[in-house]
Amino acid sequence: MDVDLVQLESSLWVGKKRYRAALTDWHLNWTELDKKNRDKTVSVPVSEVVAVEEGHVEVLPQRSVIEDTDRDFTVFYVKRSSSGSSYGLLWRLGRTQFSCPSRDLRDQWMTQLRIALKTHSPSRPHRLLVFINPFGGKKQGRQIYHSLVAPLFELAGVSSHVVVTERANQARDHILKKDLTGFDGVVCVGGDGMFSELLHGVIGRTQQEAGLSEHDPSLQSCDLHIGIIPAGSTDCVCFATVGVNDPVTSALHIIIGDSQPLDVCSVHHRSSLVRYSVSLVGYGFYGDVLAESERHRWMGPFRYDYSGAMVYLSNRSYAGLVQYLPADPQLSNPRDNTRCLSGCSVCSKSTERLFPHSPDASSNYISHFSQFSSDSEELPLLSLPRAAGDWVSVEGRFKAVSLTCMSSSCPRSPLGLSPSAHLADGTGDLIIVRDTHPLGFLTFLHRHTSTQDQFDLPFVDVHRVKAVRFSLPPGEKEDEDEEETVNGGGMGEEGERTSRSGSQHHLVERGEERGMANDRRKKDLLCGLCCSKPPSVSVWNCDGEILPHTEILCRVHGQLVRLYARGMEDGSATPTRK
Repeated sequence: MDVDLVQLESSLWVGKKRYRAALTDWHLNWTELDKKNRDKTVSVPVSEVVAVEEGHVEVLPQRSVIEDTDRDFTVFYVKRSSSGSSYGLLWRLGRTQFSCPSRDLRDQWMTQLRIALKTHSPSRPHRLLVFINPFGGKKQGRQIYHSLVAPLFELAGVSSHVVVTERANQARDHILKKDLTGFDGVVCVGGDGMFSELLHGVIGRTQQEAGLSEHDPSLQSCDLHIGIIPAGSTDCVCFATVGVNDPVTSALHIIIGDSQPLDVCSVHHRSSLVRYSVSLVGYGFYGDVLAESERHRWMGPFRYDYSGAMVYLSNRSYAGLVQYLPADPQLSNPRDNTRCLSGCSVCSKSTERLFPHSPDASSNYISHFSQFSSDSEELPLLSLPRAAGDWVSVEGRFKAVSLTCMSSSCPRSPLGLSPSAHLADGTGDLIIVRDTHPLGFLTFLHRHTSTQDQFDLPFVDVHRVKAVRFSLPPGEKEDEDEEETVNGGGMGEEGERTSRSGSQHHLVERGEERGMANDRRKKDLLCGLCCSKPPSVSVWNCDGEILPHTEILCRVHGQLVRLYARGMEDGSATPTRK
């Protein structure tokens, strides 16, 4: 156990009160010395000190030096408070002005504090590439960044290059093609769609630089961190990894260099990558709701409520074959009533399991998956046979089939789709809702908004898995337009496999063709709300995007990316399922 040795100690004044201040190896403490000799101590971890400035300094709403004396210094640090309706903790910028007996002592304190910051915060970013979506959510991305986030970055000495996006996938394309030398991380100011762009760009760029194909089972983990400043209609990823949707909280996590590994699900059709997902790959109800909501974008966020009601009233179910590769039940399970919090022991042990021989996760990620892919018992290849080792098959009619790599919690569903899912254990939770009567399905949906267990229903199954495959029954067949799209556009399957550095460019080239087939499928699906004959197949909702294919294979890649976050903190008011 490390000894917390005192580096500097003296008497200082805060206002008109005298304190005994001490800087140790790991903490800055100051204790009020009152007349009754009762200690009132404030303790701040050095890793959570944001900045140290001369004089009396204010930051928000704008930086200003109120009083510049040669004996004062101001310490800015992380200060926690309850988030009220949310289950996480809000972070705010704490500020304390200290007065010293002499200028020499003031200089000594500032020098020692700044040395401590460099020593204990080596992962703090110095330069960031920031993408702002001016159209997302309430269209306040610019205002949120410039009024709340930029002043904090300036205070902490973090420089930023800002790009205000003008079109879809601009951020992804920028990350894939531009020179990123000197940047410690990328930050999105927007919602889940904007985060998805950065996710695809960072993973694609990493595979390009490693000379790998994104279509293969093995992927190189990413060193470039991703930060999220919530400013969208939905901010599920931010909520599930921080506990609140608050720009200042997220900015402070970025500043102090928090690092949260995150599992990513890759979605494939045949031998080609389709998309990445971190929160939801959903078929049936969730796919239908997204498809219906596209018709009502003018409603804003309310379109999801309206579309959900419409799809529920249509009372659909779909035939399919679900195959999954179970994870080790001895490590964890989705019904163990635990929560993935900051410092989660399950995720920490998974790091040791995924990367057993190196402190650097990225260095052994490929070798780990090479072993994974060569093991016939755990082989999640696209050419998966129907009877493959320990794969489990479930065939029938389903209301919904969902795969999530996190709890997918949000303000409306604070515990999420799968409350006990983990952020970085190399698994996902597969939720299968079989066909049932409308009242039963409504019960399932309503329990997402309460603390009741939505899995404690006879028609619901949940499994912790490493891979999932969905196929149509033998009598069904995907739209022929899809099949042409897969092999069309001048890019055959062989060409996709051999293009090892341009897989994301390939996705861009096929985007228009996929979109045409996708529009036809959405039209057929949406007509089912008012036509007498409902559609025979649904669509997949992949983190808010409709996939152009029905038959897919999903692989979970453990700790593929890293966010500027630390997970929900232990101090959060995290309820459990009843």
